[in-house]
Amino acid sequence: MRRYSRVALAGVLILVAAWWFWPKKKDHGNARFFEDQTYYFEAIRVLTDTGPVGGDTGEAAEAISHINAGDANSWYTAWDAEGDRVSALAATIRDPFSRGDALLRAHTYYRSAEFFLDPRDPRRPESWKKNVGAFYSGLDALGVRYERVTAPYGSQHHLNAVYYPGPAGAEAKPLLVVVNGYDGTMEELYTQAVVPAYRRGYSVLTYEGPGQGAALREQSLIMTPEWEKPTGAVLDAFLAAHAKPTHLVIMGISLGGYFAPRAAAFDSRIDGVIAFDEYFDAYAVASRRVPSFVFTLHRHHFDGLLDFLAGRNENPGAKWARQNGMWTLGQPDAISVLDAFKPYNLAPVAGQIRADVLILAGGEDHFVPVEQVEAFKKSLTHARSVTAVVYDRASGGAEHCQVGAPSLWQATVFDWLATKFGAGSSAGTGSALPAKSDSAP
Repeated sequence: MRRYSRVALAGVLILVAAWWFWPKKKDHGNARFFEDQTYYFEAIRVLTDTGPVGGDTGEAAEAISHINAGDANSWYTAWDAEGDRVSALAATIRDPFSRGDALLRAHTYYRSAEFFLDPRDPRRPESWKKNVGAFYSGLDALGVRYERVTAPYGSQHHLNAVYYPGPAGAEAKPLLVVVNGYDGTMEELYTQAVVPAYRRGYSVLTYEGPGQGAALREQSLIMTPEWEKPTGAVLDAFLAAHAKPTHLVIMGISLGGYFAPRAAAFDSRIDGVIAFDEYFDAYAVASRRVPSFVFTLHRHHFDGLLDFLAGRNENPGAKWARQNGMWTLGQPDAISVLDAFKPYNLAPVAGQIRADVLILAGGEDHFVPVEQVEAFKKSLTHARSVTAVVYDRASGGAEHCQVGAPSLWQATVFDWLATKFGAGSSAGTGSALPAKSDSAP
């Protein structure tokens, strides 16, 4: 009996030793929060804003931990709760800079909260109200200098813009005009573009057009491919009250990579255009992953069947694209959204652009195929100069609009501005924010 006990004990000890010394699975880092590309991209989009006080990584990580990819409700609930928590925190803070930072973080979380909701969801209006409310309250707490501009648009509508005057010496540099894309907001542009530009001594004019921000949500203005019209209206209103800048450079983000070049093709006031990232042919982008049978059914007028099938596609990216497209483009179904993108093509007008052009692209962009860079370059037959930069994965900038690598694209953009317009960064203050004085806050 003892012998069996000793054998059993020895066996247990051998198993324990084997478990203890057996090579463990390596704890590799994981660069992705979600396997789903759309949820991953939007999570990284939030984290990209954390640098210029648009969020804190700990707060964002806490929200992300409560989200299930593909579940729009869990996404909304997590970010809305984080926004509420940080807004409540801001109300208890006496220091104006800390309070302003908190409000800008809350703005980022609220902006993200509504992203995956159905446009008809009753929670959207309140989420939007909290988003913009936190943003402007944050700017005011921080003492940021800004001017809200209203531009008449047509006989019954208007467009909104915000002007951020730069520090001393900004008048010698180009005015940077920035517009967002298919789903971004004008307020979001503050952390993306205004703060880095101000640090380098630039004034910035941000604006929104039809299909974006308040123009869509409050006036039901749907998107237009003729982007020279909203851009012209905003520039007219701005220049009516401000001195003409030495140069005017327009930068479009995401689908803005179509908007900005389109505007430059028709407006001689624009001296430079930045496609961040390029968006040469929006229909090719929208249709690139659509199965061929869809177009066959469409040609034979089976649109009702297509709408039924599209409504049962639970892929998060496809579902969001369908809902957002119907909303922003004013279309009744998914196949109509595809058709609506056909005019969003720079090929017919790119030859009219006479400005300097900078094209940025991510080598692994899940929206826009990198092959569009060459097509865009070849079409710019009368541009004063054309510069194209494609970022690879090793650089950290391979995602759409270099999400997750803002320092990378900023180095490219501001070096390009200095080269083309003699606009070095020596006049900047080094301040992180456009404050009411030119000293760092």
